[in-house]
Parts: sequence; C-alpha cells; structure tokens
Amino acid sequence: MGETASNEKAPKKDFIKGLKAEFSKIIWPDKETLTKQSVVVVATTLVLGIAIALLDLIIKFGLNIVIG
Repeated sequence: MGETASNEKAPKKDFIKGLKAEFSKIIWPDKETLTKQSVVVVATTLVLGIAIALLDLIIKFGLNIVIG
C-alpha cells in the first residue's frame, strides 16, 4: 500500500534543471499590480472581519435576551 511502481529516484541535476525551467515560466507581477492586489486583499480581510464581529455581537445579544 502506498508503494510506487518504480523506486528509482531522479538524479539531483535533473531535478535542479527542471526547477530552473519551471521558475523561468513564472510571470512575476509588476509593482503596480502587486500593490493593487495587496490593497484588495487587505480591504477584503477588514470588511469580512468587521462583518464577522458584527454577527458575533448580534448573536451574543440575542442569546443574552433568550437566556438572561
């Protein structure tokens, strides 16, 4: 169980060459794109955090009315 058909390992040189080839295919974003996307991520995180906090307060308030 969990065994592969071949237990041979690829030589390290081939692995490094493959790794370099894959890294050369990456399209890195420019500074403007990176900044815009980072701002969107931070803003979305803040909005969702505030929404979750508000829901938490509403649920606590409702439970206090029912229990208290």
